[in-house]
Amino acid sequence: MNGVPGSSGAGWKMGCLAVIGVVVLLAVILGVAFVNLYNKSVKMDEGVKEKWSEVENQLKRRYDLIPNLVETVKGYAAHEKEVFTRIAEARAAYFSAKDVGEKAKAAGDLERSLSRLLMLKETYPQLKADQNFLKLQDSLEGTENRISYARTQYNEAVKELNSFVRSFFGRFFAAFAGVKEAEYFEIPEEQKEQMQQAPAVKF
Repeated sequence: MNGVPGSSGAGWKMGCLAVIGVVVLLAVILGVAFVNLYNKSVKMDEGVKEKWSEVENQLKRRYDLIPNLVETVKGYAAHEKEVFTRIAEARAAYFSAKDVGEKAKAAGDLERSLSRLLMLKETYPQLKADQNFLKLQDSLEGTENRISYARTQYNEAVKELNSFVRSFFGRFFAAFAGVKEAEYFEIPEEQKEQMQQAPAVKF
C-alpha cells in the first residue's frame, strides 16, 4: 500500500528545516558568546587601566607634596644631603619609568627615602613644632592611605584580568581583542626587606 503522495518529500524538507534551525540557533548562541567574551576581555582591560590611572593620580599627589616637604626639612637639616639626593633620584626615576615594574621600584625607593626623611624629626625636634611640616606630614599620611587603597584595587583588577587571560577560552578571546596580561604593582622583594630594616615611621 503506497503512502500519501509527497509525504516523504515533505518529511525530508521538514527535517532539513529542523537541521537548519538548529544550526542557526547554535550560530546565534556562539555569536552571542563570542561577543560577550570579547567584550569581557575589553572591559576587564579597561578596568585595569582605570584602576592604574587612579594609582598614578595618588602617586602624583605624593610627588607633588615632596618638594615642599623637602624644603621645609632643609630649613632645619640642610646638611642631610644624602637623604635629599635619594628622594630626588627616586622621584626622577618614577617619572622616567616606562612600565609598571619600573614605577613600582621607584615608588619603593621613594617610600624608603621618605621614611628616613621623616625620621629626621627625631634628630631635629624643631621640626615637630613646625606647622608647615606638620600639615605636610598629615597630607602625606592621607595620600599614603589613598595610594595603598588604589594599589589594592588595581592589583585585584589585574588578578581578575590575568585569571581570565590564562583560562582556556579566555586566552583565545583576549588574544583576539589584543588584550594581554597586566603587571602587578608590587614593591620588589629586596626593597621590602630594606624597608623592613629601616626605622619604622608613624605619621
